Amino acid sequence: MTQHFRQAIPSEIPQIWAILQQAIARRKANGSDQWQDGYPNPDIIQNDIDKHAGFVLTEGNIIIGYSAVLINDEPAYEKIEGQWLTKDDFIVVHRIAISESHLGKGLAKKLLGFIEDFAISNDIYSVKADTNFDNFAMMTIFEKLGYRYCGEVYFRGSARKAYEKVIVKNELQ
Repeated sequence: MTQHFRQAIPSEIPQIWAILQQAIARRKANGSDQWQDGYPNPDIIQNDIDKHAGFVLTEGNIIIGYSAVLINDEPAYEKIEGQWLTKDDFIVVHRIAISESHLGKGLAKKLLGFIEDFAISNDIYSVKADTNFDNFAMMTIFEKLGYRYCGEVYFRGSARKAYEKVIVKNELQ
C-alpha cells in the first residue's frame, strides 16, 4: 500500500500520541534515557500542529508515523559544538516515530525521504536533525541516508548527536 506524507490536524493528536507512546516505550526497553523525561507529550504535538510543523505518514486512512518538520526553527542548533555543513536555510526534523505495527518496513527512511522532498519543494537544500547518543537505530538510518555527523547540540541539559544532509539540487527540477 502507498504511503502519503501530509500535515497533521488537531483531531489526529490521539493517534499521534499513541505512536509516540509506543516509541517512548521502545526507547525505554532498549535501555535509553531518550524521551524518558515527560517529553514528548500531547502538548508538544498540539504545539507542532499549531505551528503547522506536525506531519503524519499515512497508509490509507491509518496514521503510521509522525514527525515535526520545521523551517529554520531550532535555537539549540545555533550553539553546536562542532560545525554544520551549511549556513543557509534548513529543515529541522524532530520526534520521528513509526507505529509499532509498521516497524521493520523501512518507514523511518521513507519518512525522511518525504521530508527531503518537502525541503526541495520549499527551495531548501539542507536537513538537520539530532538524536540521543544511545539511539543507534536512528544514527544508522541517518548514516545510510547520507546525513553527516556535525557535532553536539544540547536539549534540556543533555548532549545530542547532530546530523545534517545537504540535498543536491537536481537540474531537472
